[in-house]
Amino acid sequence: MSVVSVGDDYDVVIESGCSKRVADVIDEGVQRALVVHPDSMRTLGERVTASLRDSGIEAYAAGVPDAEDAKTAVVAADLWALLGHHGFTRTDVVVGVGGGTVTDLAGFVAATWLRGVPVIQVPTTLLGMVDAAVGGKTGINTAEGKNLVGSFHPPRAVLCDVDVLRSLPREDYVAGLAEIIKAGFIVDPVILDLVADDPEAATRPEGAHTLELIERAIRVKADVVSKDLKESSLREILNYGHTFGHAIEHVEHYRRRHGEAVSIGMIFAAELACAAGVLARDVVERHREVLTSVGLPTSYPSGRWAELETAMRRDKKTRGSMLRFVVLEDIARPVRLEGPTEEQLHTAYAAVSG
Repeated sequence: MSVVSVGDDYDVVIESGCSKRVADVIDEGVQRALVVHPDSMRTLGERVTASLRDSGIEAYAAGVPDAEDAKTAVVAADLWALLGHHGFTRTDVVVGVGGGTVTDLAGFVAATWLRGVPVIQVPTTLLGMVDAAVGGKTGINTAEGKNLVGSFHPPRAVLCDVDVLRSLPREDYVAGLAEIIKAGFIVDPVILDLVADDPEAATRPEGAHTLELIERAIRVKADVVSKDLKESSLREILNYGHTFGHAIEHVEHYRRRHGEAVSIGMIFAAELACAAGVLARDVVERHREVLTSVGLPTSYPSGRWAELETAMRRDKKTRGSMLRFVVLEDIARPVRLEGPTEEQLHTAYAAVSG
């Protein structure tokens, strides 16, 4: 078992079988729990619900749609209705069991019910474990963009049951690697070395370095968010690759896996930094080498720039009409690039779509 502390606020537990012990991290005095799970993980959601009932807690399971279809105001309202129907108070708890979309949704519902009730996250995907469930960002999507409605609401605990990863489809597991590799580029180059040491093993839950990769990525995020919970400065580095990545997700109506979009987004950010004279060409190529070695995409079709630019201008890092990107000066040296020129943007897009 590994435990990563996020400041003095909560712990992230990385252990086989820890999803069976949610009751152990629930505060004394909690009477009710709402277990939010995707329809595709009904068995695990009901198992967690049953374990809570066995511990004396009045627990209810709430199935929600899979993937980004869960992150809507309609689904959130349905969950609020359940909380109201069952009389949830501020001393009760919401439990998110699922991938990043479910932990985002469960956290948002907990943040907004009675202006904030506790949430415990049980991420079941690699992406959820190393990114979405850690850090307290919650949110839902709107027609205008991803995560534009949300709140900062740190969980009481995060339980990463690595056994669950063995049932994850390979494509989803590989997509989650994008966030781990991102952590390597912005803070911890050892991650990049571990992936390069055996790329094929990195794509499997039973790989030689799997636990170390997960723990290192979580430690990167935990260290950043403990210093900057509300993304006033430092936390923005965690958005490396996300400005262009979120734009891809938006124009494709969230049919593209988040990690795949972020992988392409990192290439765009690297090419943009190179076009702006900030990043050396060999580091750009290192991006392509590492990402392609595990099967992540690094290119995007041409002809969609107008849609992508419109979506990027709705990004949370944009200020007024000025686009802002997280880029690298070198590996583990992230900086902001504010107001890149149209020529630089088009050069980066051409490099990604060429």
